Amino acid sequence: MTERYAALRAWVPAPFVQGSILFQVGGWPLALSGLAGAPWLDEALILNHVLLFAASLRPQDSLLGPNLVRLPSARAVRSEVALTFDDGPDPDTTPAVLDLLDRYRARASFFCIAERARRHPELTREIVARGHRVENHSERHRNGFAFQGPRAVRDEIRRAQQTLAELTGRVPRFFRAPFGIRNPWIAPVLRQLDLRLVSWTRRGYDGVLGNPERVLAFLVRGLSSGDIVLLHDGYGPRDGHGRPVVLEVLPRLFDTLAARGLSAAPLDPDDA
Repeated sequence: MTERYAALRAWVPAPFVQGSILFQVGGWPLALSGLAGAPWLDEALILNHVLLFAASLRPQDSLLGPNLVRLPSARAVRSEVALTFDDGPDPDTTPAVLDLLDRYRARASFFCIAERARRHPELTREIVARGHRVENHSERHRNGFAFQGPRAVRDEIRRAQQTLAELTGRVPRFFRAPFGIRNPWIAPVLRQLDLRLVSWTRRGYDGVLGNPERVLAFLVRGLSSGDIVLLHDGYGPRDGHGRPVVLEVLPRLFDTLAARGLSAAPLDPDDA
């Protein structure tokens, strides 16, 4: 308990969150009392809530707190992109993804759902054994993850952190919110657990699109050094031949990286 409150005391909210807290705490009593003398106060308070909600729906937004969207300039200079996979491990797709990464001598970060990792412990450990990183993608990947209160958010992330550390022998350093949607409670929880929020710059929508050509087009349009690429090794659709779309896309993505002089690497703890 002491450790939890110490982390919360050390947390410094992002400027937008600080301003919102002060505005809401000071504004609502005035608005409800009718003494403010400003007819726009109610609307401004509601607008502030809308802006907070909008920021939570934008994965690349930093208004709610620190958010790694691109690799640091030092890695961009080395012509690197970070390859990341969400929603695994999956016993059908993940081994094939690992084989493709081996074939192209690439390394990646796997944002694993802890519940699935417990179901497939050997596969989770194999990800690390093959030179990749396992990171935190929540305990159960709930649809309403970002709409939970601070205690539920903390428990969800903390349980996943414990599970993944126990299975792999390595403590995850990065967290990606389910669907990229988050709320202001996540920042202090991540600080307490020494995790860093990460989003992406390029995604192919391979989690919903069954057309490899369209997925690849989304990924490679404007792809350049420093990008963080989002793909999925779990819950992905299949193409017309019944093969997971990501397996059709990866070889062509690696060909594009090679043609542009880029290399794929995992996220590094020093990136944040």
